[in-house]
Amino acid sequence: MRVLIQLRPSPDVVAAVADPGATATTADVADGLPGVALDPSFTPVAVPRPMPVTGGDPLSLNQALTFSLAAEDATVMVRGEISDDELSTRLTLLPALHRDVVGVFADPVIEPNPTCGGDGPVGDWHDVERLLDVAGLGAEGMDGSGVALAVLDTGINTAHVTHRLGRDLTLDAARSWNPDGVHGTPGGFPVDHGSMCAFDALIAAPRATLLDLPVLLSRRPGGSALDGMLSDAVAAFAHLRTVLEDQPAESRALVITNSWGSFSPRWDFPVGHPGNYSDNPAHPFNLIVSSLEQAGADVLFAAGNCGRECRDSRCAYPDRPITGANSHPGVLSIGGVDTAGERVGYSSQGPGRLTSRKPDICSYTHFSGSGAFGDREPDSGTSAACPVAAGVVAAVRTVWPASRLAPAQLRTLLRRTADDRSDVGFDFDYGYGVIDVSGVISSLRRRAARVA
Repeated sequence: MRVLIQLRPSPDVVAAVADPGATATTADVADGLPGVALDPSFTPVAVPRPMPVTGGDPLSLNQALTFSLAAEDATVMVRGEISDDELSTRLTLLPALHRDVVGVFADPVIEPNPTCGGDGPVGDWHDVERLLDVAGLGAEGMDGSGVALAVLDTGINTAHVTHRLGRDLTLDAARSWNPDGVHGTPGGFPVDHGSMCAFDALIAAPRATLLDLPVLLSRRPGGSALDGMLSDAVAAFAHLRTVLEDQPAESRALVITNSWGSFSPRWDFPVGHPGNYSDNPAHPFNLIVSSLEQAGADVLFAAGNCGRECRDSRCAYPDRPITGANSHPGVLSIGGVDTAGERVGYSSQGPGRLTSRKPDICSYTHFSGSGAFGDREPDSGTSAACPVAAGVVAAVRTVWPASRLAPAQLRTLLRRTADDRSDVGFDFDYGYGVIDVSGVISSLRRRAARVA
């Protein structure tokens, strides 16, 4: 089984791992762990320590937390494998046998969220442009200019996206990032799922600056061409923290779109096990998501394609399929509707596992757009809905950086202004409703008038 091992080495080693200008190796952090085949190709990652208020619960994400990367507070994560037939024994003995081991966690497979079913597209991307009132956003100066929009997926092909959009785009290669062992130039990856996500994000934020992080191209033995390991997402988020902190505080803006998730409990430890990912706020990835959101990033995750009416064949959770970071209280979990405003049958329903009120809102999917899978195939799944919503967030950030409107405040605004599709407010099908950009613009105008 693939695992993440959380270690507390000496402060000087922690400082070296946390320093973006230094390069520490697995051998620098751990010279050997009993029964673990460490992965020397993985660059260790510093995991910030959650610091609750006095009397707070350090394992709860539903409270005010600060995060410390100081050498005396942070821990370091490496990855490796433990033999399945020795798993329970090793997990029990490892912390006792090695004083630096803090915990052992699941490193589940992560996969993209394409749709099931063969239905044709409902409308095209120009319909989505109209529904998102992109003209209205532009009139307010909200076009994504200067906003970093990170696409964590299979990599972007800028030539294809530019051709399909009919206009130029901006991609920042210097701030993009590849997982260890993945070779390729930012913006030069084969046309696939990541190109679809990039195209869809640029519908509402045509001037945003794309960052290409192909986390789904990391390989594992026996894996498909389009899946990765959660450890690579941890490393990607650690990189994005340096991107965010290098920005001036007054104009800080980073939007992260994630159209992937963990579909099966067989890659995870059981619920209740300290190494579990799906339901465990203390998993290193769930912590690093929290720390990045608190630092000013907007994090969006697809809710997944495990809706009761049309489940993806990979969906192996019998209920509550919105798991792990896709259900994190600090992210926007995005469900899907077609351009007629009707929920698509594959859009996962709540409750979520880390927090119950998921999805947060729905956005548009199943339309003709990027042509990433052929001219007749729609941009579909909550994979498309998530970057469509991320584009709206990036557009807002043009004028409203995190210093003016914190990520939590923007999430609240998007929920409050959503077009409610039920009689009771929030529901587990649509969340708070369908994204309503005109409502967002009106709300921001009122907010600006109050603070003027």
